[in-house]
Amino acid sequence: MLTLRKSQDRGHADHGWLNSYHSFSFAGYYDPRHMGWGNLRVINEDRIAPGTGFGTHGHRDMEIISYVLSGELAHQDSMGNVVGIPPGDVQRMSAGSGVMHSEFNHAKGQTTHFLQIWIEPNVRGIAPSYEQKSFADADKRGRLRRVASPDGAEGSVTLHADATLYAGLFDGSEAARLPIAPGRKAYVHLVRGALEVNGQPLQAGDAALLEGESAVALAQGREAEVLVFDLEA
Repeated sequence: MLTLRKSQDRGHADHGWLNSYHSFSFAGYYDPRHMGWGNLRVINEDRIAPGTGFGTHGHRDMEIISYVLSGELAHQDSMGNVVGIPPGDVQRMSAGSGVMHSEFNHAKGQTTHFLQIWIEPNVRGIAPSYEQKSFADADKRGRLRRVASPDGAEGSVTLHADATLYAGLFDGSEAARLPIAPGRKAYVHLVRGALEVNGQPLQAGDAALLEGESAVALAQGREAEVLVFDLEA
């Protein structure tokens, strides 16, 4: 079964400095029909105005991924990391027993556009940790590139969760197919462009929730960038 989640049906919050769309219930947006999918709990599409950002705040027992689309995200945390996250980089922060961090857009005249993703961990109370890796567009062109996984396979960042994240770029005749093991779920989030998922057309911001399907089939892309999650049920 494939369920389409349209971009305009997401939760929305405009705080002036932050314009955010919520795929699942988050903060002031609550929808009991959309509390997560498998162990995926949050996908927030955030745009941070120049010179602003998230002040220091804390997290516990969550796998947090930042996927920057444009601009740069400045990250600082209680583990001593002070880094910039440019487009093409994937950041993984395991909150574990507790971590404090902040995220800012220090650029003048440029909005930072990124996805904030939370996945439930399969182990709790671990020491917090941080990892960041760059993935070239060429590695995602016409295929699904593994960017986060439980075992760090293919140079991906390592998640303390039973979930694997793939990123891909598709245009024209480019296509890909990802098998889904029985009993697992998949979630497809179209970052930009247009793309067909198992024959269903998606536009930027749309998502496809798959359960009981044997594969994710991607085709008919038009300048598409997509994230595909393989998740525990």
